[in-house]
Amino acid sequence: MAFQSIILLFVTLISLTYPLQTISNNPYQFFNLMKASLSGNVLSDWDVKGGKPYCNFTGVSCNSRGYVEMIDVTGWSISGRFPSGICSYFPDLRVLRLGHNSLHGDFLHSIVNCSFLEELDLSFLFATGTYPDFSPLKSLRILDVSYNHFTGEFPMSVTNLSNLEVLNFNENDGLNLWQLPENISRLTKLKRMILTTCVLHGPIPASIGNMTSLVDLELSGNFLSGHIPAELGLLKNLQQLELYYNYHLSGNIPEEFGNLTELVDLDISVNKLTGKIPESVCRLPRLEVLQLYNNSLTGEIPSAIASSTTLRILSVYDNFLTGEVPQDLGHLSSMIVVDLSENRLSGPLPSDVCRGGKLLYFLVLDNMFSGELPDSYAKCKTLLRFRLSHNHLEGSIPEGILGLPRVSIIDLSYNNFSGPISNTIGTARNLSELFVQSNKISGVIPSEISRAVNLVKIDLSSNLLYGPIPSEIGYLKKLNLLILQGNKLNSSIPKSLSLLRSLNVLDLSNNLLTGSIPESLSELLPNSINFSNNLLSGPIPLSLIKGGLVESLSGNPGLCVPVYVDSSDQSFPMCSHTYNRKRLNSIWAIGISVAILTVGALLFLKRQFSKDRAVKQHDETTASSFFSYDVKSFHRISFDQREILEAMVDKNIVGHGGSGTVYRIELSSGEVVAVKRLWSRKSKDSASEDQLLPDKALKTESRCDESFSSSNNPSVYLTQFPFINPSTDFIRFNFPRDRICVLI
Repeated sequence: MAFQSIILLFVTLISLTYPLQTISNNPYQFFNLMKASLSGNVLSDWDVKGGKPYCNFTGVSCNSRGYVEMIDVTGWSISGRFPSGICSYFPDLRVLRLGHNSLHGDFLHSIVNCSFLEELDLSFLFATGTYPDFSPLKSLRILDVSYNHFTGEFPMSVTNLSNLEVLNFNENDGLNLWQLPENISRLTKLKRMILTTCVLHGPIPASIGNMTSLVDLELSGNFLSGHIPAELGLLKNLQQLELYYNYHLSGNIPEEFGNLTELVDLDISVNKLTGKIPESVCRLPRLEVLQLYNNSLTGEIPSAIASSTTLRILSVYDNFLTGEVPQDLGHLSSMIVVDLSENRLSGPLPSDVCRGGKLLYFLVLDNMFSGELPDSYAKCKTLLRFRLSHNHLEGSIPEGILGLPRVSIIDLSYNNFSGPISNTIGTARNLSELFVQSNKISGVIPSEISRAVNLVKIDLSSNLLYGPIPSEIGYLKKLNLLILQGNKLNSSIPKSLSLLRSLNVLDLSNNLLTGSIPESLSELLPNSINFSNNLLSGPIPLSLIKGGLVESLSGNPGLCVPVYVDSSDQSFPMCSHTYNRKRLNSIWAIGISVAILTVGALLFLKRQFSKDRAVKQHDETTASSFFSYDVKSFHRISFDQREILEAMVDKNIVGHGGSGTVYRIELSSGEVVAVKRLWSRKSKDSASEDQLLPDKALKTESRCDESFSSSNNPSVYLTQFPFINPSTDFIRFNFPRDRICVLI
């Protein structure tokens, strides 16, 4: 009996020391199921055969007793069917994070059996199915099922989770239409309630004002309607309130929002709100983001907003706001975004808006602002977008604005700006869109514009620009749109425009452009082209006629259609014979030039070939007989080689000199010549240099006409001298192959 008691005590101690999970090896079985049903490289770290303690697996944590309490495979890029029944393997599981993977299966319904579960993250799975009853998860603090494709009813059971601190159903747009229940306020511990884009409709329950632990309340992208409850002003800890894109929230912005002293971000955009912007909201001490755009708000922008030291983003475009903008806006805060567009605001623009040195977007288009641009705007080096179109602004554009180094869009169109375009535009290396149309800009287009190499769109139309179109514009390889119509430009159309291979719109109409339309533009042919109402002349390029673009050339009385073009269009006359003659002359000139170049090239090649052939023939003669000769011709040959050789006999010898024997030979043509046979240098080793020169008799001969070299003795030469005009000297040059007679 005592022995049995000892055995029982031993087994009890073993069970306390080694948990049942370890003995039964159940965790290894589930990990094995995961590896078998899921794919992903990270799972290779899991040794499911038992060689490695599962508590040491990556993404797995155990408590002090060896039970698995956390599995975190967030963002492991694993995919496949997640095994069900996880809670039967890990009854102590408290944290399960499966987010940012691609999992499917009915595992969610089995997870609710993990009674100790405190955190469940199934975000970004894009999983399907229906939601279970979450009521059993009494300990749950964090529930994140955002970005999924679950269907059916919203699980109202979440209102029973009294310990819940985070509730996130963002981007669950497959659910049935549902309303927030009044009893949602039972979740008094809830800090973050994110129910954006989850088919929520109806009014916002006033009871939410009792959820005073809320820090983040996001109900955007739904179909909420009715007034915004003033009770939301009771949420003293609220930092973020987002109700944008509900389209149907109406009424005023509650004055009680001025009590939300912890509020950092307020966004109620894209609704049907009316009334004024509460001054109390603009006085909130921590407010950084105020977005109220696309509503029907009226009145002025409260002056208190200029006193804010924290405001970073102010976006109130597309309302009915009136009056002047507080001139000190941005004086105390580092503004990043200011968008006041599409209102009825007037007066001068605030001069300190980029004082903080962080402004990225300044958008005030479609208002009634007047006055000049503050010089301080030229110091906004951080600006990315600068849009002031459709106002009543005037004066010159401050030096440096067009050359801001980071700006991508500058839109000053439809104002009354005057003065020139500054050449500082060349420093705007990030500029992609420049719109200055419909102003009173004068002067010339600076060639420095070509240095803004990222330009895609340029519209300088309806101004007072004159002078030439800079040929340097052809360097803007990304240019897609070029509109210069309605100015006084008076140059020819630069041929360099044909380099703009990305151009889709080219409008040069209503200027004073002269000259002909460059033929090279036929390589371009943008989708929209307009050269009308200029002073262009000459034949219309065939490509424009075939492309059906003749109408875009109207108002140019000097243009004509070439006679060789069969066109039924009567908008332009046929070109006169003068143009045709000029065209033919051009064709002839080009043809003759090509012919001359071709003949010159052929003569050059022939000469080179003759030289190479002569060299080759001389090399080949070294293996032939003594009487095999090469002829070096310096003048036209009137005899043949055989005739000379046959006449070199003793009866024709007329003399011997120190360097050879001279023969008098009468040719078959009747011409009498003297032929000198040079002595071999090899056989005359003792001969001096003077002896190798022609003797006195030969010095009276006129010129060196022909020479024959012996192939087996390169020092033996035959030279012809006609017996006429005995007055010219000649000299012999020594070269490696030959001795050549040259007239001097």
